Amino acid sequence: MPSALITGITGQDGRFLAELLHSKGYKVYGLLKGQNNPKTALLRDEHPYVELVHGDLCDLPSLISAVETVRPDEVYNLGAISFVAMSFNQAELTANVTGLGVLRLLEAIRIVGGSQNNPIRFYQASSSEMFGKVRETPQTELTPFHPRSPYGCAKVFGHDITVNYRESYGLYACSGILFNHESERRGLEFVTRKVTNAAARIKLGLQEELVLGDLEPRRDWGYAGDYVKAMWLMLQQDQPDDYVVATGETYQVREFVRLAFEAAGIDDWQRYVRQDPKFLRPAEVDLLVGDATKAQTKLGWRREVSFPELVKKMVDNDLAIESVGR
Repeated sequence: MPSALITGITGQDGRFLAELLHSKGYKVYGLLKGQNNPKTALLRDEHPYVELVHGDLCDLPSLISAVETVRPDEVYNLGAISFVAMSFNQAELTANVTGLGVLRLLEAIRIVGGSQNNPIRFYQASSSEMFGKVRETPQTELTPFHPRSPYGCAKVFGHDITVNYRESYGLYACSGILFNHESERRGLEFVTRKVTNAAARIKLGLQEELVLGDLEPRRDWGYAGDYVKAMWLMLQQDQPDDYVVATGETYQVREFVRLAFEAAGIDDWQRYVRQDPKFLRPAEVDLLVGDATKAQTKLGWRREVSFPELVKKMVDNDLAIESVGR
């Protein structure tokens, strides 16, 4: 039975990935920081097959201990301070967890190693936010990075150090440059889930308006359940490499809002949406759209859920949640 260790196990990607690996016969371990994580109960109810081990991306000895204890065949580093807006207010913490955390985990894998015939394979969750102020459209694996947030900067370091450890120590280390991917499991702090939850609550008479920042930025949105399949495929190849994972389609934030309200049965979304400058970022990323040709040709990866289907999934889930107890 192969085994895998997942950091960020309580996030949307971690939960989808745990399900995928379990369905393929893996023994799944999840790295959890601290004793009182509020999502522990949800994880145990939803994924009782996941064995939790304690560790902290800010503490190298704990990571060495976790890797030694589990002796995984594969490590998926999905843990990060991943809320871009928050990274401006907590830049040092973001750099420490999202950036240096990758270095610490790679170092733990290098120290513990694995058998000569079966070295530990490592996946790093890189991000389209690394492209930032894009140099070309669409973005590929060779597009230069120009991050526009502390989060994006930290992700660039994590990406580059993964390449460095692959080239310096011969580690099987891959990075997936994933473009925006959402799901019904997204946290409410993310704008996409904020939108779908608000649309549901407004439809049900539980909320009167939705307050947002900039509605103009364009993003390449896919479904998280599709994207974790690409993560797994990367670690099944003969040679490690980096891959862009994206849909190749781009939509404005306002288009996401419109589709969400329509999915909730509200046609005149403009009457309910108000813009507030306090939600504007110090530096915005205006356009992201990825070219996943390499992932499609080398990995055989394809997205299955379309953009309108993604938005409807999220709204339907929020309608069901908010209807409970009414």
